[in-house]
Amino acid sequence: MQLEYFHMIDRIVDLNVDEKKIAVEAQVPKESTVFEGHFPGYPLMPGVLLIESMAQASGWLLLGVLKFERMPILAAVKEAKVRGSVLPGELMSIEASLVHEGSGYAMTEAKIRVGGKLRANSTLTFTLIPFPNADMRSHMDAIAKRVGFPQQTVSP
Repeated sequence: MQLEYFHMIDRIVDLNVDEKKIAVEAQVPKESTVFEGHFPGYPLMPGVLLIESMAQASGWLLLGVLKFERMPILAAVKEAKVRGSVLPGELMSIEASLVHEGSGYAMTEAKIRVGGKLRANSTLTFTLIPFPNADMRSHMDAIAKRVGFPQQTVSP
């Protein structure tokens, strides 16, 4: 995880496009400038970054389901709940499932667990757009390789 670059997902553990589910992992760094202000002497992963982590896991799921033909953009966060703290150095296991896709948008349900315990969950809505340009598509292809995105799900 590279908080300063909003690279929240370290690796895709499992992507099942038929069942429309994904499991990913994200190792929270032990040190980051984010923790200097959140909170001094008691560092916690900010809730907004937990939501971003769930959104990115959901985004990778959608890229797989859509065969990398359209790009998901977060449009709405519904029922987001932080159920416990996530601390520096902890490994987050994030799962997402697709609950609806059609008419140019998609909805997912996502959960974050640490050590098997639920720490956050949310229902997320995404707008599905064409990739805006070749540079963005190339950038996403490079990140996909870094996180272990199954290349057989990508359209040529």
